[in-house]
Amino acid sequence: MIETLVWIAVALLAIGVYLSWTAGRLDRLHTRIDAARAALDAQLVRRSAVALEVATSGVLDPAASIVLYEAAHAARQTEEDHREVAESELSQALRAVFEDPDQVEAVKEAPGGEEAAGELAAAVRRVPMARRFHNDAVRAARALRRHRKVRWFRLAGHAPFPLAFEMDDEPPAALADRPGS
Repeated sequence: MIETLVWIAVALLAIGVYLSWTAGRLDRLHTRIDAARAALDAQLVRRSAVALEVATSGVLDPAASIVLYEAAHAARQTEEDHREVAESELSQALRAVFEDPDQVEAVKEAPGGEEAAGELAAAVRRVPMARRFHNDAVRAARALRRHRKVRWFRLAGHAPFPLAFEMDDEPPAALADRPGS
């Protein structure tokens, strides 16, 4: 009888340790999502700030400046619920303005333009990477949260279900191919 109770206690302890380990893993995934989202937000803000700087520099033609300024300003000012759309519109505006490599050359020829073009090129390349890191963390957390043991024992606590950040982040070819930035 005592031997049976010992085995039951060992089994319950093993199950408890396993559930605790799973809850810890889920917590680490949620922390990773938060860090990845902060990095993505920083890259999106950086991209819109550099786009605003280029749009107001006077090196672009007036129509391109207005298109780029409005898209960058909207991306910075939009509420979180509409951010994916606003950021996608900024990507589209960047592609429209910088589809021609001559436009990039015009920016580079302006005073301080080489640095601005380099910053913009770096920013448009970093956004897809940051978004990919965020969405990979979301995918991993979602996969773990779908397991029955996580749902049955409510190991996720009150944490909201993680959502991926879906946007058009295709960079303009003239900026993405820019070497050395």
